[in-house]
Amino acid sequence: MGEWNVIATAHENGFRRCRELLQRFGPVAGTRYFNVLVLLVEDIPLMLETLRLQAAAQPEVLRALSRVIPVSRRFDFQTPEGFADGARRIVLGLAPQLAGKAFHVRMHRRGFKGRLSSPEAERMLDDVILGQLEKVGTPGRISFDRPDAIVAVETLGTEGGLSLWTRAELDAYPFLGLD
Repeated sequence: MGEWNVIATAHENGFRRCRELLQRFGPVAGTRYFNVLVLLVEDIPLMLETLRLQAAAQPEVLRALSRVIPVSRRFDFQTPEGFADGARRIVLGLAPQLAGKAFHVRMHRRGFKGRLSSPEAERMLDDVILGQLEKVGTPGRISFDRPDAIVAVETLGTEGGLSLWTRAELDAYPFLGLD
């Protein structure tokens, strides 16, 4: 699918409008998944803030756009075990930012149907983070009720991406679609 660092999904009948809305931030490409676009954005904070301001001024923008989720780290995998290894490696690097915090992992899987379970992957990654935090003496906890942070996991076939979002970011950018 080429280089990408943002996945966007469009609402029903909003694909064209979503593509038009996002193309000013960088190259946009369709995917083999229904209403899913990827793009390569040079300045993600600027994109997020621009979308926030535009959605505030023109709420109809969100009628086309379902979710926009940047990823900070990407990895490739060919098997469920390869997914687990790649995602585990990345979340271990994110764990220090979750020290003493309430969090959970949220996964949106596209592809690997029947081979990779989103709920199982979320629980596995939650456990990896909790174990690491406990090991270093800064335990965290899982919470689904306004957590301090959410770790987002996105897959497109055999490509994965992860990012960490704080409560302030989740509140500021509801189009992340993680809560």
